[in-house]
Amino acid sequence: MNLDVQSITAAALGIALAACCGFRVFVPMLVAGLASRFHVFNFSDSFSWLSSTPALIALGAATITEIAGYYVPFIDNILDTISAPLAAVAGTLLATSVMPIDNEWMKWIIGIVAGGGGAGLVSSGTGFLRLLSSKTTLGTGNAVVATGENTAAVGGSILAFIIPIVMAAIFLLLSFWILKTIYNSFVKKKGT
Repeated sequence: MNLDVQSITAAALGIALAACCGFRVFVPMLVAGLASRFHVFNFSDSFSWLSSTPALIALGAATITEIAGYYVPFIDNILDTISAPLAAVAGTLLATSVMPIDNEWMKWIIGIVAGGGGAGLVSSGTGFLRLLSSKTTLGTGNAVVATGENTAAVGGSILAFIIPIVMAAIFLLLSFWILKTIYNSFVKKKGT
């Protein structure tokens, strides 16, 4: 029974961290690397490099650059275009790194579907929100959107280690809401 709870918790952690990659690609990877470095949790052996000093330095620099870039008008929209596929890759990597599955093929398939799919969906939703903000506020509201995304990425990544099942459930509900919103916007656009 203990193994089942650990497996569910690990899967929830993977889903929550992957979804946070949809807000910011590098923040959840940095938080996970630091958590592993300070022995809050351990990556599987093949992913232990994420907590190495060179990886943490690179992730720290990438995190600072990414966060700063979202506060620059026009650059933020370019970053949205670039970050969608990167978020899916980062989400896949993080989800796969914590999945307690012995079969490598199955681990990667679940990581791609749950992690990459969740991160890509959240990234698409935030890109959609920034596009809406750019259109309605001529980009002046994008800093508010960026601050919200930064807060969600940092807070969500930290909370994923504290309450992983709750965070996974929140991000699953968020994903459903994003899908529904995007679908409704296309249905309304098609009807006019």
